[in-house]
Amino acid sequence: MKHITRGVARLPGLTAASAVIALLCGNASAQTINATQLQDLEQRASAAQAKMVAWRRDIHQHPELSGQEVRTAKLVAEHLRKLGMEVKTGVGGTGVVGLLKGGLPGDRVVALRADMDALPVKENTGLPFASTAIGRNFGKDTPVMHACGHDGHVAILMGVAEMLAGMRAQIPGTVKFIFQPAEEGRSEHPRHEEEPFGAKAMIAEGVLDNPKVDAIYGLHLAPGPAAGSVGYRVGPMMAGADGFSIKVTGRQTHGSRPWDGVDPITASAQIVNGLNTIVSRQLDITAVPTVVSIGAINGGNRENIIPDTVDMLGTLRTFDTKLREDAKKRITHTATTIADASGAKAEVKFTAVSYPPTVNPAELSKQAVPVLQASTGGKAIQIPLVSGSEDFSDFQLKVPGFFFILGAPPKGRAPAPNHSPQFDFDEDAMPVGAKALAALALDRLAQPN
Repeated sequence: MKHITRGVARLPGLTAASAVIALLCGNASAQTINATQLQDLEQRASAAQAKMVAWRRDIHQHPELSGQEVRTAKLVAEHLRKLGMEVKTGVGGTGVVGLLKGGLPGDRVVALRADMDALPVKENTGLPFASTAIGRNFGKDTPVMHACGHDGHVAILMGVAEMLAGMRAQIPGTVKFIFQPAEEGRSEHPRHEEEPFGAKAMIAEGVLDNPKVDAIYGLHLAPGPAAGSVGYRVGPMMAGADGFSIKVTGRQTHGSRPWDGVDPITASAQIVNGLNTIVSRQLDITAVPTVVSIGAINGGNRENIIPDTVDMLGTLRTFDTKLREDAKKRITHTATTIADASGAKAEVKFTAVSYPPTVNPAELSKQAVPVLQASTGGKAIQIPLVSGSEDFSDFQLKVPGFFFILGAPPKGRAPAPNHSPQFDFDEDAMPVGAKALAALALDRLAQPN
C-alpha cells in the first residue's frame, strides 16, 4: 500500500456522511450472522492465534519483493491444500487462490483477499524475528522488509481459511481465498510497460470468475485506530494513485553563459511551482482533497554545466474519478506550457503504477458495517479519508468490494507509519481481523439473493 494514515479523528463538516453511517449501523435487519456464530468465530480465532503469530513471524523473517513471492506462495498453497481446498497457484504471477465449497446449498461466492509482497526497506525494529533478507529490486541488491503489514495480512487470511474450513458443514455457498502478489507495484522491469501486475494481473487471469465472485472483502493493518478496533468509511476511503514522470529538455551550455543554451533546471523549478498551484488554485477540493507531489528531480553533473535534460518523478492522489482525470490533464498542460515559455520542452508520462480510489459502495456497506460492529464488540469507527492507496480498488471496479483498516499499534513502543523501517504491529490484533473477515463472509453468504 502506498502510505497509510497513522492517526484517527473525525473530520469536521461530515454531518451528512455521519448520518448515513449511523443509519447503516442501526440497520439490524441487514445482519444475518447471529450471536452463536460470532461466539464460534471468537473461539476459532483464539484457537488459531498461535498459528497466525508463527506464520507471521516466519513470513516476516523471509520477506519477498513484489512479484517474487515464491516462498510465501508455497507456504500458503500447502496450508490451503491441507484444509482440503481446491488450490490454484501462479495466478497473476505468484498469486494463490483457494476455493472452499460449503456444505449447505447456496449460490453466492464471497472472496477474501490478502497481499503478500514486502518492500525494499532495511529493517530497524530490533525484533528477534527481524528480516536480514536481501532481494533484487530493478537489478540492484537491496534489503527487504515487511514494512506495511502484508506478513500479517497473509497470516490473518490463513487463519480465516482454517476457521471457515472447520465450519464447512455450516457454510452455504463458496468462499474464495485470494493471496495476491505485487500490491506495492513492481520490483522488476516488465517486458512491456502495459503488462499488468498485482490485482490487475489476477483479474486478467479470471480470479473473479469461475465461479463468479458476488462480493470481495479485505483489510489493512495500520498503527491507528486503537488496538482491537477497526476503521471504515462508506464511499471514498483511500486515494487513487497515479505516478508520473516529466522529462524537461533544454540545450546544454556553459554555466557562465546561460543565454547560449536553454536551462532545463530553471524550467523544472518553475514547473514544480506551477504544479503546486493546481491544487491550491485550480481544483475544487471542497468535496474531497487532492495531492500533487514531486518526489525526485535529477539533472546535471557539474556546477558549471547547464545540462540538456532534467527528469522528475511525481505522484497524484485523488478520491474522485472525474477530479482524477481533470488533474492529470492539468499536470500535462502546466508542465508543457511552462517549459515552452522557457524555450524548453516537457514530456509528461503517467506510469503503469496507477490505482483507482478505494470506494466502499453504499449497498455493500449497509451489510458490512453492522457485521463489523457486531464482530468487534462495537469497536468499528468511522475514520478520515486516507491519502494512501491500495490496488484492492481494482477488484472493486469489477465486483462490489468492502475494505477496512485494522488498528494494531505495537505494544511497548511508539507506533511507526507504514513503510517505515521501524514499522511493527500488535499481533493480538490478528484474531480481531480474522473474526471480522470470517463474519463478513458468512453474513454475505447467508444474505437472500
